[in-house]
Amino acid sequence: MKPRSALAEARRIVVKMGSNVITDPVAGGIALGRVHGLVEALAGLQRQGKQVIVVSSGAVAMGRLTLGLEERPTSLGLRQACAAVGQGQLIALYAQAFGLVGHRVAQVLLTQEDLGDRDRLLCLRTTLMRLIELRVVPIINENDSVSVRELVEHTRGESGSVFGDNDGLSARLALALDADLLVLLTDVDGLYTANPSVDPSATRIADLDSVDATILGMAEGGSSAGTGGMASKLAAAALSVEGGMPVLIARGDGASLLRALAGEDEGTLIGGGARRSAHRREIAVNATARGGLVLNAGAIAALVERKASLLPIGVVAVEGDFARGELVELRDASGRVHGRGLVNYGANACRAIAGHHSSEIDALLGWRGYDEIITRDNLAMTSC
Repeated sequence: MKPRSALAEARRIVVKMGSNVITDPVAGGIALGRVHGLVEALAGLQRQGKQVIVVSSGAVAMGRLTLGLEERPTSLGLRQACAAVGQGQLIALYAQAFGLVGHRVAQVLLTQEDLGDRDRLLCLRTTLMRLIELRVVPIINENDSVSVRELVEHTRGESGSVFGDNDGLSARLALALDADLLVLLTDVDGLYTANPSVDPSATRIADLDSVDATILGMAEGGSSAGTGGMASKLAAAALSVEGGMPVLIARGDGASLLRALAGEDEGTLIGGGARRSAHRREIAVNATARGGLVLNAGAIAALVERKASLLPIGVVAVEGDFARGELVELRDASGRVHGRGLVNYGANACRAIAGHHSSEIDALLGWRGYDEIITRDNLAMTSC
């Protein structure tokens, strides 16, 4: 099947709605018509037998409106207070809208740590699967009142990971749930070759195979109501595609969404490749990194292009304190993350053998477990 026609076959779909979809930045209120149109479309998908999970931003924006604040709050404490006030309004909006079309909803608030802890993630997956069985639509948001990442990290975290916004959270959640498709709804109808509000000659990109540095460079800025923007959506898409799951970036409009899912040319479709094994998905997405290894350019090329294992000679620095078997990020000198893996040696041993040939491990450590710091089957490299 062609990639577009394959969208109609997606059964489990995670749909992320941005703050600018929920609110109307121009009128300064809730975009009720837009929200109700999307809810009606999602309810229709569920009646077709689709499994719909909603990740929704908007708590801070709704809290600001409820409290009568004219400007978007800049202090962390005030944003957290707005989130606490607005989250109740947000779930009430969804409960009413879905109730009008005969569907029930459940609120699930997460922190990034919930997705990084295996036991908590398994409990979350069990809860969401049971809700789906009960024909209840889960409405998920990051718990901004207690988790500050989304409020202070607008795109990528310090390590380069796609955390700190609901775009990244939706990607990690969709991979953890083995979803067939991630849909990122926004206030534009896809990715453009340039900012269409600045460059009238900009054209929409209909399809992409992957997200690379050139594609990431096309994104500018964040949204006026939320912390995301096209940059965070592309970063989330890169994570999703690396896990083999396609991503659709589309306008937050019910009719447009249904046309796109029917295979019509709407939005930007970023196609997923071969699905990773559960072990590699755990390394790539779900597990929490305990440190990092800084690699030279030759090592990165060997890992990406030749699919090699990581040898000590390619490591130039060791960051953090981790034990054998724990997860670390693989970074270049600029801090950009190129992958993650499970180490065969602890941090101190890695520091001792970094930059040396494998034949020297015995002499440096007094013992030798592996020639490789990370073997290929315990590596998950990014695609960008």
